[in-house]
Amino acid sequence: MAGDSFGTLFKISNWGESHGKGIGVVVEGCPAGLKLTEEDIQPYLDKRRPGQSSITTRRDEADAVEIMSGTVDGITTGTPLTLFIRNKDQKSKDYSEMAKLYRPSHADYTYQQKYGIRDVAGGGRSSARVTAGHVAAGAVARKVLTQALGVDIFGYVKSVQDLELQTPPEDVNSDLIETNLVRCPEPELAEKMVKKIEAARKAGDSLGGVVECQLRKVPVGLGEPVFDKLEADLAKAMLSINASKGFEIGSGFAGTLMQGSTHNDVFFDDNGSVITKTNYSGGVQGGISNGMPIVFRVAFKPTPTIIREQETVNLEGKDVVFHGRGRHDPCVLPRAVPIVEAMAALVLCDHFLRFRAYKNLFDL
Repeated sequence: MAGDSFGTLFKISNWGESHGKGIGVVVEGCPAGLKLTEEDIQPYLDKRRPGQSSITTRRDEADAVEIMSGTVDGITTGTPLTLFIRNKDQKSKDYSEMAKLYRPSHADYTYQQKYGIRDVAGGGRSSARVTAGHVAAGAVARKVLTQALGVDIFGYVKSVQDLELQTPPEDVNSDLIETNLVRCPEPELAEKMVKKIEAARKAGDSLGGVVECQLRKVPVGLGEPVFDKLEADLAKAMLSINASKGFEIGSGFAGTLMQGSTHNDVFFDDNGSVITKTNYSGGVQGGISNGMPIVFRVAFKPTPTIIREQETVNLEGKDVVFHGRGRHDPCVLPRAVPIVEAMAALVLCDHFLRFRAYKNLFDL
């Protein structure tokens, strides 16, 4: 299977299956000399782990990370980091019926046709469980960015179905994100979102929505002008996350309703720094960061596994009816937030190292 690696200089290779012995990631390109222990990584895995609240899957996993290589006495050596997370609460028997059919909107059919075989239990590599490796690697990238640049990365739930946060990105209070189960920075709206998700769970259904993410204190110059544009790599990163179905940055699709005279971000001097009066570009122009906050959104579909009766076909192509089983999120949004943050950190760290390589070359 190709496509398990991501990045150029800061590169990760994700491995493992949902119901295997464990999952993990190999991180190449992490600079030597970084102080790094499991305690630096675990808080982000805790935000992603299953079983954390009443509106997430009931699978009980501690998602305790182990650093297997790449450090000596808590300091990175510059060699590959191997991060391992053990699986402990698999219930593969819940998937026995699914071996005989294709679940709607899952990867069952496409995997079977592409590889001639599929891992039925938990979906194998198609399971969102593998994103724990993304989050672990993202925590390393985030520490590099924080120590080198002071970059601030935070995501939050902007909408759940038709309930949408109206606060402009520049006014979002990031301190409120972790004060509620759904990770929405507006407490009253968050309460409505939680009730809506709980109602969907009780009805055996699921909901989708949007995660918005902000990257602040990003320096000017990250990204390339043609194929490796910063927003292009962010888009690839976000659309690689399970259940993601859309990406937009800055004004996004809403910008199509504006005119150039109002959409253009006017530059001005702010005490010696060049900034823009508006940020419709979302912090990226010509594929390169311009120093303004990078703001983007990721759309997530309703979780495909639902308890309600659904029509599908079996392996012989005959029409059948089945009920979803297993433990699944009625809405992926709350647990998607740390995954979005992690993927953004991976992209920024990779482009930061590439930027430094260019600068160092020209400084010789």
